[in-house]
Amino acid sequence: MSGGGCSIVWFRRDLRVEDNPALTAAVRSGAVVAVFIWAPEEEGHYYPGRVSRWWLKQSLALLDSSLRSLGTFLVTKRSTNTISALLDVVKATGASQLFFNHLYDPLSLVRDHRAKEVLSAQGIGVRSYNADLLYEPWDVKDANGNPFTTFAGFWERCLSMPCDPEAPLLPPKRIISGDASRRCPCDTLVFEDESEKGSNALLARAWSPGWSNADKALTTFINGPLIEYSKNRRKADSATTSFLSPHLHFGEVSVRKVFHLVRMKQVLWANEGNEAGEESVNLFLKSIGLREYSRYMSFNHPYSHERPLLGHLKFFPWVVDEGYFKAWRQGRTGYPLVDAGMRELWATGWLHDRIRVVVSSFFVKVLQLPWRWGMKYFWDTLLDADLESDALGWQYISGTLPDSREFDRIDNPQLEGYKCDPYGEYVRRWLPELSRLPTEWIHHPWNAPEYVLQAAGIELGSNYPLPIVGLDAAKARLEEALSEMWQQEAASRAAIENGTEEGLGDSSESIPMAFPQEITMEEEDVEPARMNAHTIRCYEDQMVPSMTSSVRLGDEPSLNIQSTAEDGRGEVPINANLNQEPTRNVVNPRVRPTDPTQTRLPYTPGIGLRTAAEDSTAESYSSSDVRRERDGGVVPVWSPPSSSYTEQFVVDENGIGTSSSFLQGHQQSHQIINWRRLSQTGSDAYNSFSLGKEAKKSKKNKKVKRRRTEGAAKSQPSFPPVQLVNLERV
Repeated sequence: MSGGGCSIVWFRRDLRVEDNPALTAAVRSGAVVAVFIWAPEEEGHYYPGRVSRWWLKQSLALLDSSLRSLGTFLVTKRSTNTISALLDVVKATGASQLFFNHLYDPLSLVRDHRAKEVLSAQGIGVRSYNADLLYEPWDVKDANGNPFTTFAGFWERCLSMPCDPEAPLLPPKRIISGDASRRCPCDTLVFEDESEKGSNALLARAWSPGWSNADKALTTFINGPLIEYSKNRRKADSATTSFLSPHLHFGEVSVRKVFHLVRMKQVLWANEGNEAGEESVNLFLKSIGLREYSRYMSFNHPYSHERPLLGHLKFFPWVVDEGYFKAWRQGRTGYPLVDAGMRELWATGWLHDRIRVVVSSFFVKVLQLPWRWGMKYFWDTLLDADLESDALGWQYISGTLPDSREFDRIDNPQLEGYKCDPYGEYVRRWLPELSRLPTEWIHHPWNAPEYVLQAAGIELGSNYPLPIVGLDAAKARLEEALSEMWQQEAASRAAIENGTEEGLGDSSESIPMAFPQEITMEEEDVEPARMNAHTIRCYEDQMVPSMTSSVRLGDEPSLNIQSTAEDGRGEVPINANLNQEPTRNVVNPRVRPTDPTQTRLPYTPGIGLRTAAEDSTAESYSSSDVRRERDGGVVPVWSPPSSSYTEQFVVDENGIGTSSSFLQGHQQSHQIINWRRLSQTGSDAYNSFSLGKEAKKSKKNKKVKRRRTEGAAKSQPSFPPVQLVNLERV
């Protein structure tokens, strides 16, 4: 090889030149080759959605422009195997070093460790850095040296760390490229097909991707809405939030920069005696903390995107009804705030964080659909789709975290509507069929007098649906399901204690419930050079109607609507029928009812989680003996015992794994919570969960509650220790 020992900077979700530790370190070492590898097939079920791919395309173009102004350019590669592509770049350029920044989703953790192994074996020096978090996950521990199990304890510890988050780095003044980059040809990356370009063109009217635009958005927020964030953050009818989440997801702005600039404002307002401004900063920083916590949870519990962290929730009898799912997605549930939110999501790829809480709570608590279905749909449709944040948000809403909201708590969409949309402007914007309805009835049209409905041109069940499920019926059904869950959990625990069965074992042994057919991503190889028919078929459900065209509503109240090409909606699912009785997966909610060939899954901010932060109990901490270093230091070992690793991962002559879906060969790559030890859920923060808050609960429910309390006293959540390795030796 030749090339004078240049260095490769591997860009992923760190698409910026400012405060990019990997880029800064590589520039100091000499000539630099900047590389981005597009290998979406490795994501398996979590293939990036249409709007997410649009954002990535724009961001890469602006990053390349910035790099060219500094003296180099971005080498783009299309591959189905990232590590193979990295080796090809190394061979073409003669590079002697690889620099990259950490990611914390399960797929990236496994892939990064494998990349270090393979490239180190080839004599390539590998260095990795923290560019996505204030503190590395392994640096934040409780007094006993264990990971925190509640957000309040985690965030309190972050704010009281001995050292403040490191200051952001300036962009390099110049990058030496040499001739190494020119010897590595670029591949043309295709992020959209012809059918998606029309909808994508509308996104550019509202959004400006790219790291320089992220800086502008941050400055605009700090100098504008931030000061009244505490008062206005829940209003869905106006621009009251930062809109930074897509910029943060793609790494266009550094979270350290956000933190330091916001803290500077806090100091300024404190000196001025502006208490409202100080409160706003604290609340906004808490939302940044929730993003940190999502990475923290993903790092310590890598399968949190597909399995509940509290063991008893695996016994919950979810409703398996694709008709309900279709009505929710199309914004035809009969609850105006929920429907307005889902239509905004479909049309724009964006939702206010409070609306995300409302629509997801309705999905889980009222419709009782599996939370992973909703999380997958968010992944397909959100501009800021973020696996870690979305998993944390949906688990919080579903009551599957130690400090999440009570499972038997149902948010009333009518009451929530008057809180976050008091004048009905948000509903009228996205539900034009209700635009003439008076504000008094805008969030509950089913209660409006007949003459009011006639004057507004509304015929319930025709041009706007009746409520798909009554809240009283949903509450009764939820209590019944919870009772059944506790009975199954108690029976399983008794059987294990009596030795009559072995139990369910670790969470790694459980099989997640199947996605509905319409959002199950095929796991076939996609031709890199173009979008073939198979790819287009996978994208159909990610298309949105034009924002300038009205959403056409069917005449039948059954919601069994046939979509047409005019509004851009895919016919998903084709067999939806709300007239049939919803079915529960009552035998075992972990068993997937369909498609046995897809039993292994690889794996915004997401859903707003303010309650988790406000209600959790703080935990104490003593100084950690694990050192923190900016450029390398210590990171956990992500490889499992050699037997399980080598048996499941096929390696070619270069030592490169050839699995098309990366995590399929790495199911045992992480230590997971032991279900047997978690099933009784003894977390103090979760003891607020209750099946009976009212005095008139039935005797049966009282017994269920007592059984839960007794079970909780027997066991405390136990989290496995994380093994560490020194990166400098890799």
